Amino acid sequence: MKSLLIAILLASAGVSFAASAAESGCEAKATDKHLAGAAKTSFMKKCEREAKVASAKEQCEAQADEKKLHGAAKTSFTKKCVKDAAK
Repeated sequence: MKSLLIAILLASAGVSFAASAAESGCEAKATDKHLAGAAKTSFMKKCEREAKVASAKEQCEAQADEKKLHGAAKTSFTKKCVKDAAK
């Protein structure tokens, strides 16, 4: 039970770190593309959303590995986990 709690706490800390890293990475990409105004806003939203999904997918796959899921069970678990994280 303790290890599950620690894993959850580390995962939530990883999400906040990944979000701030995504923001700085997206900002750098927008600057490289010389975007401004509405184009930059649209690009930033899309970039941050994609980064959040990618981070969630990594974490969900790690959780599936911890649960020793394979095949269709792993795919189903990961898909639901990513969908729930994107809300």
